[in-house]
Amino acid sequence: MGALQSLPDEPEYRDLSEKTGFSFEQIGILHKRFKQLSHNEDTLRRDDLNTIPDLSCNPIRTQIIEAFFDKRNFHQNGEGTVQEISFEEFLVVMSHFRPPALDMTEEQREIIRREKLRFLFNMHDTDNDGTITLEEYRHVVEELLSRSGALGKETAKGIADAAMLEVASISMGHMEPDEFYEGITFEHFLKILKDIEIETRMNIRFLNMDTTNLCKVNRAYPDCTSLTKYTDKLLESCLWFGFGLL
Repeated sequence: MGALQSLPDEPEYRDLSEKTGFSFEQIGILHKRFKQLSHNEDTLRRDDLNTIPDLSCNPIRTQIIEAFFDKRNFHQNGEGTVQEISFEEFLVVMSHFRPPALDMTEEQREIIRREKLRFLFNMHDTDNDGTITLEEYRHVVEELLSRSGALGKETAKGIADAAMLEVASISMGHMEPDEFYEGITFEHFLKILKDIEIETRMNIRFLNMDTTNLCKVNRAYPDCTSLTKYTDKLLESCLWFGFGLL
């Protein structure tokens, strides 16, 4: 894949387009950016993404970078992480941010929706046990909110705890005082975010954008006790990261 050229009729392009839904032109743009980030190598490492200046103030940069090296996001039912990724793997991860096609069927749209939500779920489920525990959820919330400079760590922790209680009430309904909520399963995650049009909101169009403006905007956080408000901020940071890669 390292020898991939910019000719739109090459078999590699056709194969990648079928796997990811990107057009030949989009694949060409992303391949050029991949080679820039990897310093013209055939694989990309974490350090290559960590050095992007526009992303230095993204509060969840570490979590999003890890998502690029998480085998669960390669559409291959893998587990664990890798030290470096090929262009194809980079492209597959980037495809989670692809806008849905206008002529998609409802079934295709639902598949896209689940894939995008699974990507966000995996960012929280760091031990890959199929459940987002309070500690895992709290960690991402604290990173997202306290590192912005707008909230202290204890305040962010309180927001995470309140949001987890909200999740438990939505997922489980009435709970007895001695009942323990083990965490968010993927089915719970789907239920909680059912009203968010993730398939249209979690996407990057190929536009030139000044990510320094996003950096400034991202420092002002409203009340995020609601899980949907928190998800808004999470999506904002994910899209900011995606724009920074282009």
